[in-house]
Amino acid sequence: MTDTLRGAALMVGSMACFALEDGLIKALSGTFPAAQIIWMLGLGGSLAFVGWLIATGQTVWSPHYLRPQVLLRSGFEVAGTLCFVSALALIPLATASAVIQATPLVVAMGAAVFLGARVGWRRWLAIGVGFAGVLIILRPGSSAFDPATLLAVGGMLGLAARDLVTRTMPGIVSGARLSLHAFASLVPAGLLLQFLTGASWVIPDAAQIGILAVAVAVGMVGYLAIVGATRLGDISVVSSFRYSRMLFALIVGMVAFGERPDALMIVGVVIVIGSGVFTLLREARLRAASQA
Repeated sequence: MTDTLRGAALMVGSMACFALEDGLIKALSGTFPAAQIIWMLGLGGSLAFVGWLIATGQTVWSPHYLRPQVLLRSGFEVAGTLCFVSALALIPLATASAVIQATPLVVAMGAAVFLGARVGWRRWLAIGVGFAGVLIILRPGSSAFDPATLLAVGGMLGLAARDLVTRTMPGIVSGARLSLHAFASLVPAGLLLQFLTGASWVIPDAAQIGILAVAVAVGMVGYLAIVGATRLGDISVVSSFRYSRMLFALIVGMVAFGERPDALMIVGVVIVIGSGVFTLLREARLRAASQA
């Protein structure tokens, strides 16, 4: 097996973990308010990454946590997570996941607008087509439009902004430390949101703690798998397998929640994924040509 195939396999496995994590979060949303899910996930994720840093011989604290870029990155991650978890509680899993698939397109557009990246007409066309796919999924102005889907859009924009800030950061903070910082930031944000909204406080039972622990565990495995995937083979090919998350989300949604996506949604998903894959491959081709 080549390195690219190994990387692709790890990427697919990572996306399966993230789709399962989303399904478990949606299952918890039937009992817990979104704000409580957010701070519980933040607490569980923080403990998991503290354990990982200690196990790998890294220090938990870093003075770089206080750098404006790190704080801004975590702020966008918190905003994106707040919106996405809230969306999972209100709309079908497949719909929320479909909107999130447009994140790379927003990152490509943001890189051109805010970071001065060169984007040719082909990629601008792909970005425009991809956004048309998002509109097909959302269907604004029709009777099928659900305003709660805008929470998924907010989640997508928050995560895209996080990725843009990450591109501007020097490689002085490891991915595990960045993840710890982001998860730790979810705790006060979730607690504050729960207090401000007056949402009820639910004491989890043993089964619910188990679901939360599994969600954190599969999320951690997904993180480790995606780190491994990006270090193997042709990154443009490996990265295109990120879109397998949509397939797993459809399966989880159908099996666990009885969701049945309609034809228009499938068309929109295909358009978004096709545009995203084209954008990834085009960026890789131009990068290779510039280095030749």
